[in-house]
Amino acid sequence: MLTPKKTYQQQDTYPPMSDLSDLLRNVFGFDGFRSGQQEIVETVIRGDNVLAIMPTGGGKSLCFQLPALARQGVVLVISPLIALMRDQVRGLQSVGVVAGALTSANTDAETQYVYDGLENGSLKLLYLAPERLGSSSTFALLRRYNISMIAVDEAHCVSQWGHDFRPDYLKIGELRRTLGVPLSAFTATADAETRDEIVERLFDGVPPVTFLRGFDRPNIHLAFAIKDNPRKQILEFADARKGQSGIVYCATRAKTESLAKALEDSGHNACFYHGGMDPDDRRHVEARFAKEDGLIVVATVAFGMGVDKPDIRWVAHADLPKSIEAYYQEIGRAGRDGAPAETFTLYGAEDIRLRRTQIDEGLAPADRRMADHGRLNALLGLSEALECRRKTLLAYFGETTEACGKCDLCDAPVETFDGTQNVRMALSAILRTQESFGAGHLIDILTGKATDKVRARGHEDLPTFGVGRALSTHQWNAVFRQMMGHDLIRPDRERHGALRMTDAALPILRDEQKITLRMDSIRSARQTPKVKTLVSDEDAPLLSALKAKRRALAEAADVPAYIVFNDKTLIEMAQERPQTLDDMARISGVGAKKLATYGAEFLSVITGAADRVHPTRRKIAGRSEASLYDQLLEAQADLARGRDGTEKPLSCSASLLAKVAQMRPRDHRALERILGERRAERFGQAFLDVVSQAG
Repeated sequence: MLTPKKTYQQQDTYPPMSDLSDLLRNVFGFDGFRSGQQEIVETVIRGDNVLAIMPTGGGKSLCFQLPALARQGVVLVISPLIALMRDQVRGLQSVGVVAGALTSANTDAETQYVYDGLENGSLKLLYLAPERLGSSSTFALLRRYNISMIAVDEAHCVSQWGHDFRPDYLKIGELRRTLGVPLSAFTATADAETRDEIVERLFDGVPPVTFLRGFDRPNIHLAFAIKDNPRKQILEFADARKGQSGIVYCATRAKTESLAKALEDSGHNACFYHGGMDPDDRRHVEARFAKEDGLIVVATVAFGMGVDKPDIRWVAHADLPKSIEAYYQEIGRAGRDGAPAETFTLYGAEDIRLRRTQIDEGLAPADRRMADHGRLNALLGLSEALECRRKTLLAYFGETTEACGKCDLCDAPVETFDGTQNVRMALSAILRTQESFGAGHLIDILTGKATDKVRARGHEDLPTFGVGRALSTHQWNAVFRQMMGHDLIRPDRERHGALRMTDAALPILRDEQKITLRMDSIRSARQTPKVKTLVSDEDAPLLSALKAKRRALAEAADVPAYIVFNDKTLIEMAQERPQTLDDMARISGVGAKKLATYGAEFLSVITGAADRVHPTRRKIAGRSEASLYDQLLEAQADLARGRDGTEKPLSCSASLLAKVAQMRPRDHRALERILGERRAERFGQAFLDVVSQAG
């Protein structure tokens, strides 16, 4: 921390409101307030409870920092990230304000500086992480000193089902009651439901003075694109902005590492960041990003909340964000200095399936899951918008505006067409196949492709067979993606991703309602080159579940996995999806004995009935790390008695394997932190090879 050269002295009385502009200019160096700031500052100074929803980059911090100088006593600031607290403390000290933070990253000198300031009454702002509120000693400490107000930054973290929920935020209400002081809560993202939760948890249900400032960030250009070789798309986007600071958000940790390497190989200054990294490594990236110009950080959402770098010129999403609120908050990290900034978001059908699965498999109650689907739907609506992106985005937050002229759809308006007939064809195919198949099989039916899978089920005799020949496979993929975007169909997690129709589709199916689709999506939907896999993306989750069942049975019988069924048989099961034992008997490799011994077990996996998969493996079934877990288990089996088969048996628990699959360590040191020295020595290189090949 810096030592202030000049201290703003505490006043015996609050300064007249007319003097606020002098404080603003003399302490912070601003000639005037930003839109909406002054009214909030004046209300906070008066001592009212306040809830302020302001756009990211709209100057929230000043709304509690300036009142700290105008009020007697200490303003306690609850902030979720150490890096953000330290940045703000350094900034305040650099302008002569006595401010400090109590964090686990403090040096002894920094901690002593805080206590000295509390004792002599010079400290004006004390930053504290919410986790400290779990200690009774913290409450006792704060009662000792003249805390005059509590300010809560990122107040949406109190929302239990929000994307940034922090359990310790739930203790803030108790702290407010204990200290008996006013509280001001600030956030950039809070819909009506989240605002109600903030009021209930922080203000005991008594509405504070609420300010809802505009959500528009007019300096940010919005753009979306359908995934079409997404790595190349991100690289081309970054190449056109070489030397500018940017953030690329990815859905998985592994992707952050591989994409950061690709950017580096292309000549960019890039690094990765995710929650699985060593804390020291994360802090190193945070420090680099704060200091270096032109650095690109490829990260999961673990990086971002509280990022206060003003000159981030662009934010890209390599995968669709979780919700429209998450999207708004993440793009809001760009252009905080008010200069032009750009955003670029990639999306595809696989993103939609992933996000829906995450919602359906979450622990939230049914009504919350329904609300989360609504938030995702709003983002999908923005992705497939037919007119101005900004107009669509702001409408979600209850604001109306004219076309902005500064988004991709204003730059190049899209051509649309009446997609009602195509959608009705697709819905008919779904219903006539009992909602039991994914898009790939349905498109084969619609385009009249008599594949083995189609013929095996007699689907070439369906009335819908071949009715969609006017569109190519790629074009039908675009139709199905837009149908998911409009929430007309959803993948069923109980049936391994088979598409089911929603109630929203009924009026279209009955020809009671029309639907407009984007022509550019149809025309530009080209097949993206994919890594060669054993099965299609559609069948991969089921194959992973079948392998888990095989492994459990093999372990119980103490036999090699292939003794149960070989891979070829499981692949055919995943592709053909037998529904009865008679169907199962027709699968290659399933004889009478194996049918009697294992048939029902594997059929239960395919049809969605409960099974006896290892609980740890069951938890990750269908997720990206599931296949990696399976490969790690196979690699472990090969080395259970060492490379020469003569060593003492050794294995890793299911939880350790799952941890490796989730964290995807890239070097021996990182792997040893997970497995320990003995297991890392036995399995280390094999596991690292598996992780590396998974990409």
